[in-house]
Amino acid sequence: MSGQRDTGQRHVGQRDIFLVANSVDELGGVTSWTHHMARLLTERGHRVHVIGITTPEDPHDLGELPYPTTRLYDGQPPGPGRARDAGMRERAARLTRLCGAARPGGVVIVTQVWAMEWVKHADTTGLTVIGMSHESFETSRRSSRFRRVLTYYRDVDRMLVLTREDADLWIGEGLNNASYLPNAVPWLPEVPSPRTEKAVISIGRLSDEKGVDMLLDTWSEVAPRHPDWVLKVYGSGEDEEILRKQCASLGLDDSVRWMGRTSDVPAALRGGSVFALSSRGEGFPLALMEAMAMGVPCVAFDCAPGVHEIVRDGEDGLLVTPGNTGELARKLDLLLTDKSSRDRMGDTARENIRRYGTEEIVGRWEELFTFLER
Repeated sequence: MSGQRDTGQRHVGQRDIFLVANSVDELGGVTSWTHHMARLLTERGHRVHVIGITTPEDPHDLGELPYPTTRLYDGQPPGPGRARDAGMRERAARLTRLCGAARPGGVVIVTQVWAMEWVKHADTTGLTVIGMSHESFETSRRSSRFRRVLTYYRDVDRMLVLTREDADLWIGEGLNNASYLPNAVPWLPEVPSPRTEKAVISIGRLSDEKGVDMLLDTWSEVAPRHPDWVLKVYGSGEDEEILRKQCASLGLDDSVRWMGRTSDVPAALRGGSVFALSSRGEGFPLALMEAMAMGVPCVAFDCAPGVHEIVRDGEDGLLVTPGNTGELARKLDLLLTDKSSRDRMGDTARENIRRYGTEEIVGRWEELFTFLER
């Protein structure tokens, strides 16, 4: 954990920044955020190193990166026991060596609490340590991560979540070091979606948390009223086979397209006119921000503070009571029926999402670095 810093030696300008995540190259929102943030900080002149604890069985191709990456394990760490403990100490020693080469003013940003278990065993003396949770307070509370956050983030220099609402809830649990910083929108394209394709877009991992099963139930109500529209589902994951069987049992095979994983989100969004977010839990969903940046109006379950902070209901999108598939169907039906509402909300979304532009958000990160170094 972080030790006493030399307050008389204030760093100005470029910093050494370590971003530590569960994995460097798995497909998912936090990994995408990690690399997006690494690129932004690198472009600002900081020396960035991305570190992953594990290597997935099916690693995502990252292409050429403008910063180094390190994987502490070639696969997954052993299960609980002596082998795991010994391996953790060995990998933590590697983290210590990496951190020990940092210049004054260095920062360790731990993007997921599981990764913090390794960072906690490393010597980060002289560095600012920031621990992050990319999910809502309520989602965390329903999982084993809740106790981990309370345990492993209690003594970091700052515990960051994505909204003020969630930060206040963590402070209520005794984490007085909690604060918030929203995600930056990954891009603001010059050319938005033409909104000419009669397609509803869903992008996300095919897992229970993303609620594609509820979206299929919803689509079974919507599709008969709009036989010229299709639902395009982008993503892969452990629930894919189950979801495909559900799709068939609902008689939706003719109106649902399983698009698989995509590395070209703008192109996927240009191929649709409405975006649907049916998640059971979220943090500050990048897919929602990306859709709005592309001028695609969104209908979303209001499942987290981050969702209703991004979407202004009735102005640049439509919010739905979490889990209410009937309401989600009615809101989708409204947008599919009314082109003028689609165009109005899509254009407004494209303007409103600019408040999360990269200059604004990265500037706030740099201000935080300076503040915590004092």
